[in-house]
Amino acid sequence: MTYLNITEVDSAVTSLATAYPATSELIDLPEPSVEGRAGHALRIGATPAGTHDCAVLIGGVHAREWGSCEILVHFAADLLEAYEAGTGLVYGGTSFTGDQVRKILDELELVVFPLVNPDGRLYSQTVDPMWRKNRDPAQSGGDPDRIGVDINRNYDFLFDFRTAFDPAAAPRVSDDPSDLVYQGPRPFSEPETRNVRWLLDAYPRTRWFIDVHSYSEDMLTVWGDDENQSLDSAQNFLNHVFDHRRGVPGDAYAEYLPKSDADDSKVLAEQFCTGVQGVRGRAYTPMSGFQLYPTCGTSDDYAYSRHRADEHKGKILGFTVEWGDQRGGFHPPWPQMERDVLDVDAGLVQFCVSTLV
Repeated sequence: MTYLNITEVDSAVTSLATAYPATSELIDLPEPSVEGRAGHALRIGATPAGTHDCAVLIGGVHAREWGSCEILVHFAADLLEAYEAGTGLVYGGTSFTGDQVRKILDELELVVFPLVNPDGRLYSQTVDPMWRKNRDPAQSGGDPDRIGVDINRNYDFLFDFRTAFDPAAAPRVSDDPSDLVYQGPRPFSEPETRNVRWLLDAYPRTRWFIDVHSYSEDMLTVWGDDENQSLDSAQNFLNHVFDHRRGVPGDAYAEYLPKSDADDSKVLAEQFCTGVQGVRGRAYTPMSGFQLYPTCGTSDDYAYSRHRADEHKGKILGFTVEWGDQRGGFHPPWPQMERDVLDVDAGLVQFCVSTLV
């Protein structure tokens, strides 16, 4: 086996829904990609939709990060197969009992969207392996080097980075279409990000969100714009008093995160890393997104920020997996990728088990 192309990823999702009709359901995403491709997600659970709290997992956002799709396809298949067979799951030195698998599907709802950016993945796999963005030409002016938007900078969280950040902060985002991290002309300008937002709205019992990326062997928690603190609630992304002051480590500003949410996020991130390490000893690091580098407009920060910006929306703890390391890069040789799949899937199952404790 090797990396899946976009047809194979979509076929895998639809085939799982067909093979396991009692415990899965195909979700048709409302908007086609820029180039007109339909997207599909998979709802997993042994009870009717909306019965239990939900975890939404997405991948295939950055086109060149090929293995994210495979990780989520295998994760879904493993859970569905084990539940039907009444067996546990074994990933190297990390294992789960049949009771744990049953508990996940009986008491939790999962929504798995393995391929958010099909146009970009196709372009990366057939033309330019290092392509990162989608293939939106709207802001390119006909210049092929200015095509595309970085989907993971297009969410509605501190999108106006020139106002939000200290001029010295240099967040990893750009308003230049030629840049790899071009944010797009406005929040949710892209159908791919609107599909993710739709999933969060369509499953209002979503309490956890995981975006699967590569690489650096980390499990990231919010926030990405600055360091976290739990003492001063006035220091928050909605407060314009602090514009032009975010994004510098060690200064007076730090983004407010209630202690209970900080503690819960830390525990779940650590549990994910414990599941990964048990497989073959890979030590992933739990940390905030800001500790990797300052960002805004990302999926995990948006997912968590929703309930702060709109009190009618439920609280969602947001996470980003950064699988793999520099040796393998974005396209590890397939035997290495197979090991990465086992690592991350063990972490994801452990994450799910830990939400039910």
